[in-house]
Amino acid sequence: MSYDVDAVRSCFPALRAGAAHFDGPGGSQVPESVAAAVAATLTAPIANRGRVTQAERNADDVVVAARRAVADLVGGDPGGVVFGRSMTALTYDLSRALSAEWGPGDEVVVTRLDHDANVRPWVQAAQRSGATVRWAEFDPATGELPPEAVGRLLTDRTRLVAVTGASNLIGTRPDVAAITALASAAGALSYVDGVHLTAHAPVDVAELGADFYACSPYKFLGPHCGCVVAAPALLETLHPDKLLPSTDAVPERFELGTLPYELLAGTTAAVDFLAGLGGPEGDRRARLRAGLAAVAAHEDRLRERIDDALGALPGVTVWSRARWRTPTLLLTFAGRDASDAARALAARGVNAPAGSFYAIEASRWLGLGDAGGLRVGLAPYTDDSDVDRLLAGLEAWAAG
Repeated sequence: MSYDVDAVRSCFPALRAGAAHFDGPGGSQVPESVAAAVAATLTAPIANRGRVTQAERNADDVVVAARRAVADLVGGDPGGVVFGRSMTALTYDLSRALSAEWGPGDEVVVTRLDHDANVRPWVQAAQRSGATVRWAEFDPATGELPPEAVGRLLTDRTRLVAVTGASNLIGTRPDVAAITALASAAGALSYVDGVHLTAHAPVDVAELGADFYACSPYKFLGPHCGCVVAAPALLETLHPDKLLPSTDAVPERFELGTLPYELLAGTTAAVDFLAGLGGPEGDRRARLRAGLAAVAAHEDRLRERIDDALGALPGVTVWSRARWRTPTLLLTFAGRDASDAARALAARGVNAPAGSFYAIEASRWLGLGDAGGLRVGLAPYTDDSDVDRLLAGLEAWAAG
């Protein structure tokens, strides 16, 4: 199917300000339909969930619809979709619930490639419980995290493997299915950070073999919240701290306090927008797979343009080198500060930030310390004119 980027762009009010956005890995712009869904929920009769009054039904319908939407997006079970303030907050909550059963001699595997939200909660949970943390290391020369880097760390005492679906710093997409298969064979659970992956490719949690799959709607054109998807039967085995009168039903037992109904409505609208990119045929799950495949093809073409052009620029190092990766590039400049490049691009109306973007272990492992580099991340609304402006800005910066 053809990808009509002009039609896509027309749906994003923020783009009318004129900036070229390469900051999608830090949070995407939202289509008008998402903002409208948020506003409509805030201005409709609303109350705590129930089925008696119209206000109660409105709240309940929003939550049920959002669970179904996220389940369709990632191929999960609506009864296993947990919402929270952010992926980070949910991961901390689940780390506390899971580690309640850990003790000395138990082990947890984390990777140097991951965002710190899928590292620090597990490291700190292990420290509290007396468990041992084992580190899987990626190859800084290639950006690859081979499954055997995780597999050789596994023992019969491994309780959990935390791994990213895609690096938000250099874009690397590890072979998650192979890694989770190794974890399962060792009797360990897997927690997959899909925050960066979900925005750029079709996802199927069963194909990935993820016991827990975390993502953030604001990275895939939605509002600021987080979600974790797991099998309801697995969630039934966990007993997080909660208020006495709050329900013990799954998934509600993990959702502390009243949910942000307006953000859940916006999440459903974002999923529906992505499904609309897949054409009118088929159910929402099928249209989502088709739509995100079209997004991936569009973004990969633009990334290849940028890759080819960067090879001709003096003093530029591209750290995104994995064979399988998202359209996300990390750049450094010989003898120059990447934050200065970000400011120079911003003056040209090109948003491409600099830093380590909470992937602090990855940045240090690459030898970049806490400073990181300039990150260029594409989104479904990126077009060739955006790329032209980016490349012109980088060429001027490199020559300056």
